[in-house]
Amino acid sequence: MLKRITKQTKKDLTTCLMVALFYVFIMILDKTGILTNHLKGLLVPLCYYAIAAVSLNLVVGILGDLSLGHAGFMCVGAFTSAFFSKLTVNVITVGWIRFTLAILVGFICAGIIGFLIGMPVLRLKGDYLAIVTLAFGEIIKNVINVLYIGKDSKGLHFSMKDALALNLEENGEVIINGAQGITGTPKNSNFTIGVVLILITLFIVLNLIKSRDGRAVMAIRDNVIAAESVGINITKYKLLAFSVSAALAGVAGVLYSHNLSSLMATPKNFGYNMSIMILVFVVLGGIGNIRGSIISAVLLTLLPELLRGLSNFRMLIYAIVLIAMMLFSWSPKAKDFREKVVSSIFFWRKKENDMKGGIDNAGN
Repeated sequence: MLKRITKQTKKDLTTCLMVALFYVFIMILDKTGILTNHLKGLLVPLCYYAIAAVSLNLVVGILGDLSLGHAGFMCVGAFTSAFFSKLTVNVITVGWIRFTLAILVGFICAGIIGFLIGMPVLRLKGDYLAIVTLAFGEIIKNVINVLYIGKDSKGLHFSMKDALALNLEENGEVIINGAQGITGTPKNSNFTIGVVLILITLFIVLNLIKSRDGRAVMAIRDNVIAAESVGINITKYKLLAFSVSAALAGVAGVLYSHNLSSLMATPKNFGYNMSIMILVFVVLGGIGNIRGSIISAVLLTLLPELLRGLSNFRMLIYAIVLIAMMLFSWSPKAKDFREKVVSSIFFWRKKENDMKGGIDNAGN
């Protein structure tokens, strides 16, 4: 038992070390001038897609339920945090304090929405659960799409008609402008903060998986009836995993909305396509494989941009890479090949250590 825990701990530390080394590698490329401005613009998206993929894997891989509304929770985190930042930009003048509070606001609000949605939704299973989560994700997006919020000396004004219905004073400001979303959000996101948030996400998810609650969640995934028969509260642990996943998706949304202040955070950006894209990251990286989710999110975010020079062949090569990754991840022959390679590496390493130990003993 101790060996298994030690091995898993080493695996988790390796995952965190890989993220840290990737950060150092990118910083070296940036300092040497190799990193182009276009690739610099992709660094923050790499971070929020990685966080979104890890958080979704908590539901799909660890809990064993299929959710297709993950972008909806990102939408909640993005808009609540951007709304908070715009309200307090003149009150909290220290940028990092305001952004830290905005992250907490996005985390808490997305977690609450996840909890409220999870109570009725998690009673369903399989395809029914996937369809209902998809519906809730679209509902969240469309509610924000018709929401107008403004601010003047009298306070906040709300409307679901148009901006004129807010009846703002001349010096009033429209903060959320319906389908146009939020503009002018303070640009606080950067690659360093994104990597820190990835590490915090890994800390939360990996510790949850190894905890007693995480083992209960995996027991529910493996066999609901058996888990219930030994006294595991099915509803409680399902809601726990779903709410934590939603809250972490909200953090990804915070990074998204605070990335480029010149661009609009609009509800249409958090639609069905984004949920499917995040699910693709999870599936290609391996369901239940946290490290794989990060690697696939990084590769599949960078790949279309790296292939942009190939013009019409770009998406063809992208599709071929997707198929190749799927086969390599899930094909039984590919799995056997990977196991043989890993075992051979460990065999030669053990053989070298034995030979070294024999030479040392002979010298003594």
